[in-house]
Amino acid sequence: MAQTAAAPHRPVVERSLRGFTGAGYDKGRPLLVQAAWFAVLHLVFVKWWCPDRWRPALLRAFGARVGQRVLIRHGVRVHWPWKLEIGDDVWIGEDAWILNLEPVTIGHDCCVSQNALLCTGSHRPRSATFEFDNGPVRLEPGSWVAARAVVLRGVTVGRGAVVGAGAVAHRDLAPGAVLTTKGRTA
Repeated sequence: MAQTAAAPHRPVVERSLRGFTGAGYDKGRPLLVQAAWFAVLHLVFVKWWCPDRWRPALLRAFGARVGQRVLIRHGVRVHWPWKLEIGDDVWIGEDAWILNLEPVTIGHDCCVSQNALLCTGSHRPRSATFEFDNGPVRLEPGSWVAARAVVLRGVTVGRGAVVGAGAVAHRDLAPGAVLTTKGRTA
């Protein structure tokens, strides 16, 4: 009878979330500015009745760099506007979430579709206190993050590349690549 190789033993990390310090994460603005943004975000920005043309102006008022002819639909959440740069002619669909603990850069002519997530935050998996392991996200010009797709921290989506519907980009995509839910790139 043939023996199979055992999986390498990994020690179990005993979590102690009480010890979490949040070291290395700078919110970038004082608490009063953070609170003001959250009030505007939840009371105006995400609402269906807020005109699309107001959303880029609201982001700019809180420090985002937003290009021309940017369409941001209702339900879009932006964690920190001052850590966001958007080029010209960008579309961001309903209920997209830009969780930008670190900078997010969206190049010109990009599309971030409905319910997509751009997530710059993570935690060190072997850290007992679950400390942050954050990194920026960059969408190069002409790229597309399709419906319910996720781009994780530290990832660059290359020029004209596509993160297909429901796919998770956990590493950089080359220019023109297409990532599907099966992990294929074309």
